[in-house]
Amino acid sequence: MTDTTHTGKTIDKAGEPSTSPLTPYRSDLLERFRAEAADQDLWVFGYASLLWRPEFDAQEQHASRVWGWHRALKMWSRLNRGSPECPGLVFALLPGGSCQGVVYRVAPNETDEVLRRLWAREMPMDVYTPSWLTCQTAQGPVKALAFTLPRSSPSFTGHLPAETYRQIFQQASGRFGSTIDYARQTYESLKAHGIHDRALAALLRHAD
Repeated sequence: MTDTTHTGKTIDKAGEPSTSPLTPYRSDLLERFRAEAADQDLWVFGYASLLWRPEFDAQEQHASRVWGWHRALKMWSRLNRGSPECPGLVFALLPGGSCQGVVYRVAPNETDEVLRRLWAREMPMDVYTPSWLTCQTAQGPVKALAFTLPRSSPSFTGHLPAETYRQIFQQASGRFGSTIDYARQTYESLKAHGIHDRALAALLRHAD
C-alpha cells in the first residue's frame, strides 16, 4: 500500500491523505485503465501486501514471475509504516531483474469496482506508475495490472546502508504498524506461496 506524505502533496490537518475527489490526472489514468479492462477479466499482480491483504475476491490465482522488475523495500513511508520523525519503508516494484509473486483473476462483472478500490488504496497521491506487465504462469502468460515505481520518484530511497535498515526496523512505525512487521509478514506470505526472496531474507537479518 502506497504512502506518500513525504511528497509535499495535500494532507489534511489530521495528517491523513486528503479524501477529496480524484485529481484530473488520477481520474484520467483510472478511466484509461477502466476502458482497457472493460468487459474482460482483470488480472492483478501481487508482490507484497496484496499477497496477504488483497481486499478483493479472486476467481483464481497462480504463482507468477515478472521479468524486468524486482521487489525492493525502497519506498519511503511517513504515514502507514513510519512517521515524519522516523520514516519507515514499504515495498515497490523497481526496474530490473525479475520478481516472483501471485497473479489474481477478477471476473469481468467485478473489474470496475476492483479497479476503483485499487486506485483508492495504491494511487491516492500518484506515486506509483500503474502498468500492464506480462506475468508468466504455469498456465501461460497473462497481462496483469501492477503498481511500479520509477527511480526518479522522490519516494524512491536509493541505496540504503545496513545501519539505516537496522534503525528503521527498530524504530519506524505508523498508523498500520511497524516496518519490520510489514516486511516479516510479506516474507512469511511469500514463503507460504513457495517463494523464497533471498534479498528480503538478507535484509531481515538486520533486525536480529
